[in-house]
Amino acid sequence: MNDYVTMACYAALGAASAGLLGWPAVVLLRRRSLALSLFTVALVTAASLTASTVAVAQAMLLDKHDYVVVTIILGMGCVVSLIVAAFLSRQVVVGSRALARAARTVGSDEGFTAPAAPLNSELSALSSELQATSARLAESRQRERALEHSRRELIAWISHDLRTPLAGLRAMAEALEDGVADDPGRYHARMRIDVDRLTGMVDDLFELSRIQAGALTLSLSRVSVYDLVGDAIAGAYPLAQERGVHLIGGHVAPAPVEVDSREITRVLGNLLINAIRSTPADGTVAVAARRDEREVVVSVTDGCGGIDEQDLARVFETGWRSGSARTPRAPWGGTVQGGAVQHHGDTGAGLGLAIVRGIVEAHAGRASVHNVMGGCCFEIALPAGG
Repeated sequence: MNDYVTMACYAALGAASAGLLGWPAVVLLRRRSLALSLFTVALVTAASLTASTVAVAQAMLLDKHDYVVVTIILGMGCVVSLIVAAFLSRQVVVGSRALARAARTVGSDEGFTAPAAPLNSELSALSSELQATSARLAESRQRERALEHSRRELIAWISHDLRTPLAGLRAMAEALEDGVADDPGRYHARMRIDVDRLTGMVDDLFELSRIQAGALTLSLSRVSVYDLVGDAIAGAYPLAQERGVHLIGGHVAPAPVEVDSREITRVLGNLLINAIRSTPADGTVAVAARRDEREVVVSVTDGCGGIDEQDLARVFETGWRSGSARTPRAPWGGTVQGGAVQHHGDTGAGLGLAIVRGIVEAHAGRASVHNVMGGCCFEIALPAGG
C-alpha cells in the first residue's frame, strides 16, 4: 500500500511540475489564436503525463529495457494525441473564420448567409443567433423605410392641403381689402370654414405626434360601449342629415369596456365622419358592437363602394390616401376613384385613420378593415371590462 502511495506522490509531483511550467504559456496565449491555445493545452497535458510516468519509472528503478519500452509507448501516445489535438483545433479555427466571414453579411440587403462548412454545436448556435439578428435588422430596416416613405408622402400631401385653403384665404382677404367682394358675409363664412379646416388639421397633427411619441396619457375607466356609441352617433348625426345619409345603430350590445372614454369617443367619431363622407346620399352607415371572449368589437359599415384589395393593408398608414392628393372630391367629401368612393381622414390629410389605429393600439386593442357588399367595414377591438 505504501508503494502505491509513493508512486502516486511521484506521479503527482511530475504532473504538477509540467502543469506549473505550462500554465504561464496558456495565460500568455489566451489572446492569440484559438488553435494555438487548444494545441498548447494538449501539449501541457501530454507533458504532464510524460513527466508523471517518467517520475514513477525512476522511482520504480525499472531496468533499461522496460524503461525504453515505457518511453516508446508514452511517446507514441503523446504524438498521436498532439496530432488529433492539432486537427481538432484546426477544425475549430476554420469554422470560426467561416462564421466571422458570414457575420459580415448581418444586416446586409441580401441577409445573413450561413457558412457552408459544418460547425460544432456552439458555433451552430451562434450562427442561428446571427441569422435571427439579421432577420430582425432587415425587418427594422424595412419598417424604417416604410416610415420614411410614409413621412415623405405625409409632408407632400399636407403641403398641398395647406396650400389650397391658404391660397383661398389670401385671395378672399385681398378681395375684402380692395373692396371688390360682392358679398362680404359669404366671404367671411368661407374664410371661417377654411380656418376651421386648418385648425382641425393642426389638431390632428398634434394628436398624431403625441401618439407616435408615446406621450398619449390614458385615463381608463369601466364604461358601457352602448354609451360610447350613443355619444358618437349623437355627434355625427347632424353631418349625416346634411349629407342625406341614414345613420343606424340598432345592434349595439351594452357590454362594458376598460377604456379612456374621451379618446374612444374620438375614435368612433373619426370612423363615423369618415364613413358618412364616403357614403353617397341616401346611403346607410351602420354601427354595431358585439362581445367576444375577452374583447368588445365595434364595427362601422358604410356604403363607399369598397376599397381596392391591395390598398386595404395601407388604410391605417399615416398620410395614406388612395390616389394622389389632387384627386377630385365628391360632393359629400369623399374621393371619386374608379367609380368608388375611397376613404381618407376627416381633415383631408390622411390622418384620421392613423389616429384611430394609434389610440386603439394604445388601449392594447386592434383596428382592421375589410370589404363588404357595397362598402367596407371598419372594426376596433377593445379590452372587455369583465
